[in-house]
Amino acid sequence: MIGRHLRRLAPVWAVGFAGLLILSTAQGGFAATAQEQLKGAIDRVVGSLASPALKGEGKAAERRSAVRKIANEIFDFGEIARRSLGRYWQPLSEAQRTEFVGLFGDLLERSYISKIELYGGEKIIYSGERVDGDLATVSTKIITKNGTEVPVDYRLFRRGERWMIYDINIEGVSLVSNYRTQFNKIIQTSGYNTLVDRMKTKRTEFLEESVQKKKAQN
Repeated sequence: MIGRHLRRLAPVWAVGFAGLLILSTAQGGFAATAQEQLKGAIDRVVGSLASPALKGEGKAAERRSAVRKIANEIFDFGEIARRSLGRYWQPLSEAQRTEFVGLFGDLLERSYISKIELYGGEKIIYSGERVDGDLATVSTKIITKNGTEVPVDYRLFRRGERWMIYDINIEGVSLVSNYRTQFNKIIQTSGYNTLVDRMKTKRTEFLEESVQKKKAQN
């Protein structure tokens, strides 16, 4: 459910790596600027991908588990889930919100973390940051092996001394807006419960596929 438009706009590895960076915002240097924290995150991600301990097909589960653990600590799934549901968030009960945030986190994991292996050392350029009170946008460009530039803007909000990412914009397409369009279409056509059922089905399929891959490797 990552959205066909985002798939068309950027190489798969770029979309996956951009999402990974969201899930890996640096925990250190809380007094640093938004761009400095983001750069620290990218350095950590690149270091992790280069680690011999996490190399190989057999380590895919460990890689994803490590990144998801960081994500659970620093990524505001509730905020991006709320923004992605838009006006449909408000009527939900606390139990429904908790369920949806969990499903949404799993969706991001399937959409992004599963693609981290596709990063191959492409160059990342930082184009500066714009700050407006407690909001900031950090602009970057990912340079592919054939020289194509993929602009990726990170949108952050300040929580204490830490900058938290709540959206990314890949070549002019907002992740939140993309999901909101998809979610709204399903809810308007079939209802909120249908959206949840589809997300649960996709999660089950992903888990079953992962189990099969692990069995095949053994």
